[in-house]
Amino acid sequence: MKVLKFGGTSVGSVDSIKTVISILEKNLAEGERIAVVFSAMGGVTNRLIEIGKMAAAGNPEYMEFLKVVEERHFAVVRGLIPVKNQSSTFAAVRGLFNELEDILRGVSWIKELSERTLDLIMSFGERLSTLVITEILKSKGVTAEFCDARQIIHTNATYGMGDVNFEITNRQILEYFAKAAALQCVTGFIASTAEGVTTTLGRGGSDYTASIIAAALDADSIEIWTDVDGMMTADPRKVANAFTIPSISYSEAMELSHFGAKVIYPPSLQPAFAKNITLKVLNTFNVDFEGTYVQKAANGKDYAITGISSIDEIALVNIQGSGMIGVAGISGRLFTALSNNAISVILISQASSEHSICFSIDPKNAQRATEVLEKEFATEIALGHIDSIAIEKSLSIIAIVGEGMKKSTGVSGKLFSVLGKNGINVVATAQGSSELNISVVIAKSDLSKALNAIHGVFFQSETRSLNLFIVGMGLIGGTLLNQIKNQTTYLREEKLLNLNIAGLTNTKKMLLDPDGISPENWRDRVMDEGVKTSLPAFVQRMIELNLPNSVFVDCTSDKDIVQYYHMLLDASISVVTPNKVANSGTYSEYVSLQRTALQRGVKFLYETNVGAGLPIINTIQGLMASGDKFLKIEAILSGTLSYIFNNFGPGIRFADVVREAKVKGFTEPDPREDLSGADVGRKILILAREVGVPLEAEEITIKAILPGNCLNAPTVDAFFQELEISDGFFASMQAEAEAKHEKLRYIATLENGKASIELKTVDAQHPFYTLSGSDNIVSFTTERYKDRPLVIKGPGAGAEVTASGVFADIMSISSYLG
Repeated sequence: MKVLKFGGTSVGSVDSIKTVISILEKNLAEGERIAVVFSAMGGVTNRLIEIGKMAAAGNPEYMEFLKVVEERHFAVVRGLIPVKNQSSTFAAVRGLFNELEDILRGVSWIKELSERTLDLIMSFGERLSTLVITEILKSKGVTAEFCDARQIIHTNATYGMGDVNFEITNRQILEYFAKAAALQCVTGFIASTAEGVTTTLGRGGSDYTASIIAAALDADSIEIWTDVDGMMTADPRKVANAFTIPSISYSEAMELSHFGAKVIYPPSLQPAFAKNITLKVLNTFNVDFEGTYVQKAANGKDYAITGISSIDEIALVNIQGSGMIGVAGISGRLFTALSNNAISVILISQASSEHSICFSIDPKNAQRATEVLEKEFATEIALGHIDSIAIEKSLSIIAIVGEGMKKSTGVSGKLFSVLGKNGINVVATAQGSSELNISVVIAKSDLSKALNAIHGVFFQSETRSLNLFIVGMGLIGGTLLNQIKNQTTYLREEKLLNLNIAGLTNTKKMLLDPDGISPENWRDRVMDEGVKTSLPAFVQRMIELNLPNSVFVDCTSDKDIVQYYHMLLDASISVVTPNKVANSGTYSEYVSLQRTALQRGVKFLYETNVGAGLPIINTIQGLMASGDKFLKIEAILSGTLSYIFNNFGPGIRFADVVREAKVKGFTEPDPREDLSGADVGRKILILAREVGVPLEAEEITIKAILPGNCLNAPTVDAFFQELEISDGFFASMQAEAEAKHEKLRYIATLENGKASIELKTVDAQHPFYTLSGSDNIVSFTTERYKDRPLVIKGPGAGAEVTASGVFADIMSISSYLG
């Protein structure tokens, strides 16, 4: 024997009812002995409540609303019952609506809607849906019988949520089903008193009906047919990666339900749980899916937690004071006062010092709770032993639930770590000694972000996401997007990582889409859907979206963008950039950005500030973190100048080498910008700060390469003319180096707290002697690398290597946040 229950969405339309019929026919064809419980059509119960209130308010329009409900039921009859059989069903449905109209007319006359009358009005939802479906089954040749649950389930006279008399109810169910040969189609949600007055069973009432019947009949299982694929790891409306939980225990289901999971309402299934009856949660709209099994003990789990649930809005009440410490009975008085005033407590957290107790309640009860507690503790408040009652609103609760937490270490650490890394403050927390549930109270505005972040870290076999907001779609930004496109499949399959491009902007257009912009067609989408760029609006929208694991990627050299770094880091958004402006500004600004990132638990990464994709900054940070001390840094940090001096030799004019470098795109449009050494100065400044030297830009000594006539030329063409005129100046430098068997190199040096940049000569023993092409090279002399310096060499410029360095920083953040 099994009991099937179909919810409101399952019986809400002609198409869904067709599916319900096919499910029932399949069970009967397989020889199953079943009983079936039906809810009202989706939305009908709420509409009946609304109609009742309109009638009580004397609003005659309630009849128009009632006609809509009636027509909805007639449409199902017309759609699913052959014409020749429709008249009797129409008459039965019309009879129920006539009865309902009479009741509503009486309500409108006396202008009062009691809880007793409202229960009677609500009962028509289940009575109508069950009647119609019973007649549909009969028209298809199924031996079916309408069962009014008021005949078999008896409660006391508590209207809105009747208390079941199980002694009488169980006896009546057994007697009724012993005589019933046909398929019993039972009205969910409704019952009656011993005097025959209609009552309802409260939240989850139709589940309760199925549970009561199943327990009385010692059924093998209950099937709850709804509109989702079972119980999920999280609310799929808030967490896109949520997936079905195959098996869950009664206790886990109870906990998840208490904290907001609405697929089932376990308290209403308690009669079945008491008999160890297996519950199956199935999807009417995906009948082949196995759904969720709810049993006394769940099968083995792959994860430390089973699911995540939440309550969207709660109020936190805090009562504290020195007069509470060591005083017996405070908690008893507190919760007794709340109970006596029907104020339910959702979560409790008490400090071990007994100085404070905080608890969460429904926000609608906040004012009443304040009044109740101020009255209860009036004397203590007047004497200053207890402070005034504090209420904090706009909060939410998140609960992680799972019996596997008992066997797993570090669950709470992982929970609080992921919240901290996403800038989510925990206002209060509670954990039971059973280790089945850890609950945290957070700001309501952080709820979606927190749910997604927690789900990503606890269910890592499912792909987790990093949300990227990329500024700059030119050479570096465009190359980065192409690299992301090429790596998308690898990252998803091998790293279980989705790089979700949530925003793109350049100087002309911007596009934000939290659901993602495909790296396959980003150009077209930005062109077609993008709006005029406003960097302040782009940044503000990023912060408002409050997506978990957000990363701002600045692929520009724009000075104005840097002003937003503080705001972004402060909003717990990581920043990745090749833009040197922020780190080469004032030292105080550099320190402030570092400190903000550290305090907010996010990353500020800029490996590509120096040496493009070369691991220069990471190497410094690693050595510093491990306690090494830097004695000297020597570096060639300009690909342009590296190319020029690697190709300048005997018989080659300096002006020709510079012109060739310009033609190949190695230099800026005006090569003097490179030859001035200013860019090298910014880079050595950043390295100095990374090793703990608090330098300012003006403290760096830069010795000019060019003579005055070249520097002061009015145009680029004039500059090249002066360069040719000065050929002897450069030829003599080169000849002097050649005579010493040395080579010219433009070297930045940091030593004894001072930085300098100048054109030097190096001999064959120096690591810079063999440098070629446009490579960069850095030599670190440290306490550990004193005799043989640590050397890093490779391409220090170019879109591909720079973009790959940015990509590597993004991947570093994914590892940190994951």
